Amino acid sequence: MERRILVVFPHPDDEAFSVSGTIAMHLGTGLTEVTYACLTLGEMGRNMGIPPFTNRVSLPAIRKQELEASCRAIGIRDIRMLGFHDKMIEFEDKAKLDASIETLIIELNPSLVITFHPTLSVHPDHNACGAAVIRTIGRMSADRRPTVHCIAFANNHEQEIGKPDIINDVKGFMKQKMASIQAHKSQFQAAELLGNKKLSDAEIQARFGTERFWTYRFP
Repeated sequence: MERRILVVFPHPDDEAFSVSGTIAMHLGTGLTEVTYACLTLGEMGRNMGIPPFTNRVSLPAIRKQELEASCRAIGIRDIRMLGFHDKMIEFEDKAKLDASIETLIIELNPSLVITFHPTLSVHPDHNACGAAVIRTIGRMSADRRPTVHCIAFANNHEQEIGKPDIINDVKGFMKQKMASIQAHKSQFQAAELLGNKKLSDAEIQARFGTERFWTYRFP
């Protein structure tokens, strides 16, 4: 069981599909502390709700509230919003970006860091976030490095890195996971999540009941 987990993602809602069940599972033991570092507020997100209930000006505040609601649903109490600009992570000064992550690692001394794979995570912000985490942890001495679990979902990811070595069954934590997903009301609607028909509990568990990770192997 992990002592402390640091999750580093670029956007509010990145946690919902990919790690919410895993984090709820760890928190459920009462033995693991979790910090979620979110690089941006997702202020350039395309969705404004259906029907629209926000706009480009108010979206950052809405997404901050949604992130907080998602974390409450999962059980995460320590949220760090790092203030970088959405859709610009790949263009940020690398020294500044890495320093923000290094500061958290020094403060928290996590045993596990969860982030996106640095090249196989589709969105440029995802890849740049993962790359910053890998760069930062890669500079640490091997005996001090936390384990890094990456999330990958590019079309060719298994051809590149093989099958995941961590597959968590989170079916026992679907209440927390679905509440986390549904907290992001501006970005996800029931129709988008579930299709045009209501899914049974078994179908929901089949679709969302496992979370997959690749342990990053440092040179």
